[in-house]
Amino acid sequence: MDLLPQDYDGDTIVDAVDVTYSLEVGSRPLHILKGVSLRVEPAQVVAIVGPSGSGKTSLLMLLAGLERATTGQIIVRGQNLSHLGEDDLARFRRKSLGIVFQSFHLIPSLTALDNVALALEIASPELSMKETRAAATEALISVGLGQRLDHRPTALSGGEQQRVGLARAMVTNPPLLLADEPTGNLDQETGALVVDLMFDLARQRGTAVVLITHDPGLAARADRVLTMTQGELTETVAVG
Repeated sequence: MDLLPQDYDGDTIVDAVDVTYSLEVGSRPLHILKGVSLRVEPAQVVAIVGPSGSGKTSLLMLLAGLERATTGQIIVRGQNLSHLGEDDLARFRRKSLGIVFQSFHLIPSLTALDNVALALEIASPELSMKETRAAATEALISVGLGQRLDHRPTALSGGEQQRVGLARAMVTNPPLLLADEPTGNLDQETGALVVDLMFDLARQRGTAVVLITHDPGLAARADRVLTMTQGELTETVAVG
């Protein structure tokens, strides 16, 4: 049986407790995260800021189950990730996570519709092709790309590609969305549009968001802002 924090209430999306993460570099350990704790509730948007190399992306990788904590607990939707094998982690990611990347990571040979439909097909293979494509179409319409369904990534602007990425991340209605510098490759105006869409979709659906950004203006729009400094996480601003 998984051990959960004593104050875990069953509704919390993320409960990371005293997490450390270290790598061996040569014969010496490199301590990347040092006793990090983080709790995120449904529909809450949490921004994490801090200098490059401070451990922000490493924390996101741990929350996604792509890396394992050295010590401490990471509970996502009541599942202790350290207790899951690789197959269970893959199922966890398909059912529980949406991820928005800085560099889009769309499949260039597929249309916008097929890029989004593929994510849902993998997460929910029990759906028919008609149901999958209908849901993918709805997801693209929700981000303003109803007229771009049959366009491949090379025919889309950077902002449009990121909106396809957002539709792909949200098409499975995940309880947790992880976003790693989602506006990093976009101009300010386009980035603001993508963020508006991301926040609106997440709050409409009750999705929790953990967002990494170097943009203080973007961070200030989150419900909470935390700063990562040399592997230590501290809450710097509480809004609302």
